[in-house]
Amino acid sequence: MEEVDVEPTITNIPAISDGKHMGFAWGPGDILVYETLYKASGASGSGCSFIHEIRKDEDIYSPILRKLFNESHHIFVGLQTIREELPSKSKKPQFVSISKNYRSVIRACMEELQQVAGNTVSILLAIELIWNLCEVLFIDAAPAGSLLLHLLDWVRLHKADVDERAREVLQSESPAEHHDYWDVVVSYVLQGRLEEVRQMLVKQGTLQPAARSMYKQMDTLLSKMPFYNPGGTQTLTEFDVKWRHWHEEVDRCMQDNSFASNRHLEVICKILLGDEDTLLDHKELLGTWYHFLVTRLLFCHPTVKPTELHYYAQSCMTMFLDSRSVSEPLDNILLAAFEFDIHQVIKECSIALNNWWFVAHLTDLLDHCKLLQSHNLHFGSNLREFLLLEYASGLFTHHSLWQLAVDYFDHCPEFGRVYLELQIERVPLETERKALKVLRICEQRQMSEQVRSICKIMAMRALRNNRLGSALSWSIRAKDAAFATLISERFLQDYCAKGTFSDLDLIDNLGPAMLLSDRLTFLGKYREFHKLYGEKRFREAAKLLLSLMTAKIAPQSFWMTLLTDALPLLEQKEVIFTADQTYELMFCLEELTSSLNITASSTDRPMQEEDVEVTKVELLRLALARNLAQAIVKEGTVET
Repeated sequence: MEEVDVEPTITNIPAISDGKHMGFAWGPGDILVYETLYKASGASGSGCSFIHEIRKDEDIYSPILRKLFNESHHIFVGLQTIREELPSKSKKPQFVSISKNYRSVIRACMEELQQVAGNTVSILLAIELIWNLCEVLFIDAAPAGSLLLHLLDWVRLHKADVDERAREVLQSESPAEHHDYWDVVVSYVLQGRLEEVRQMLVKQGTLQPAARSMYKQMDTLLSKMPFYNPGGTQTLTEFDVKWRHWHEEVDRCMQDNSFASNRHLEVICKILLGDEDTLLDHKELLGTWYHFLVTRLLFCHPTVKPTELHYYAQSCMTMFLDSRSVSEPLDNILLAAFEFDIHQVIKECSIALNNWWFVAHLTDLLDHCKLLQSHNLHFGSNLREFLLLEYASGLFTHHSLWQLAVDYFDHCPEFGRVYLELQIERVPLETERKALKVLRICEQRQMSEQVRSICKIMAMRALRNNRLGSALSWSIRAKDAAFATLISERFLQDYCAKGTFSDLDLIDNLGPAMLLSDRLTFLGKYREFHKLYGEKRFREAAKLLLSLMTAKIAPQSFWMTLLTDALPLLEQKEVIFTADQTYELMFCLEELTSSLNITASSTDRPMQEEDVEVTKVELLRLALARNLAQAIVKEGTVET
């Protein structure tokens, strides 16, 4: 079960049965539903509670679909880099290419899923089918003539089972006598793959010498069927005239009963004429109403205009589907596409599909094509941004895909920043590595409040685990002076107890960060004193030690430690402290002893502890007096 990474609120519903209640725990991407049992005082009975997890976007937990999310993320980011100022004509090929890239990722995932049971493959097939049609109609926006060629490619791509059957037939000992032979031939005709049809009919013609002329006549009709060439010199009108002449020739053959003696060739002739009854007799080979639509257009209306599609689509769907059957969601989506109702396509897909991936990416691409500008939502965000926000919010509930969501939020100008700020705080920071990753994202976007929050969380966690160096590092990064002061105090307490510093590398390299708080400054400077002393730079060490007390940087509670640290310097053969410096040390000592006397009168300090303090004071006074005398003599000698 995915861990809920925030402390959810709990809502109890009034009793639904005797003693039973239902509760909800709301997480960022799912809901925990549980049953609770409340027993009255003295009541007996036993029972168990059940916890159910309801996830919003279950698909993001599929390991196979993770490839789809990762690859499409790269395509999405690339799409956002296309410059707005470029003219639409020069951008159109880029948009078509991006659309094909999205489809290739879908198909790659389908291939990986072929061996896996479940309905994910069929969902991806439907998604690719819809996307491909939207690419033809909206993104490529193919005109009359080219439109039918694109629709033929669309049907052939999504009705590929005929090729498998054809291979099976051709690999048999006698292909022309195979039981699926004529089904394959007719399927090829229905898809407009007339070259394949001619090759298949040659095999049948060789087996029937008496009917060879009939097969020759059909081959001539098939070879003569014109197909529009968008890159050629022929105009659409010229193509239409040529196609009509061919159609009349096929019709004459039908009227002359040229193929009456061969029912298979007669069926092919009727299909070439676009005979509706014959087409509907082959529903099983067509498979779907939209295949029926494209075949009907091929043999009846090859110059169909985009604006006319909706009429033919509606009539073909009505003719093909049983009057008693209810249309499936896919049928409604495709029909809306043929009607050029983009927003209805998006709406139907949002309802029918079980995640936001498809509608979010398709809408984003259509928006870049300037096809959604007129549609804004009543609550401020446009349709593109709304869908991207929903999709990215779902990704944020996943332990690794949340990183992809950041880029989606970045490209939502209105609410993306707000969503990111809310979602980033919900990412569970299980490790320092993950915390640094989240922190880097926040720092790159100047999300100062979130940076402070993450650093404070990590600093508190490190402090609880007694990792003072890590805690100090996080508090410095958070620029939290109060917390840095607290941790500095802990460092100093540790030093007093152990006589050594932990995490020396961090303290030695504080740099300007030590100015964050007075206590941190003292910690850094005090460590600097120890380094100077270790390097036998006694005069510099003495000067720094004195300045820590006179400048009030050191807390007075630490003065006795500093004065004790001064003892080895006072005992050196060479005079380290000058007379003035010694006077200042004496003044600090007297100020400290005065404070200690006041404290002693108001608290019950142990006698042994007080004796130790008195002994320290006496030793310091003696050392200071001796050093003062030596300093005065030395300084007097130098002056004379």
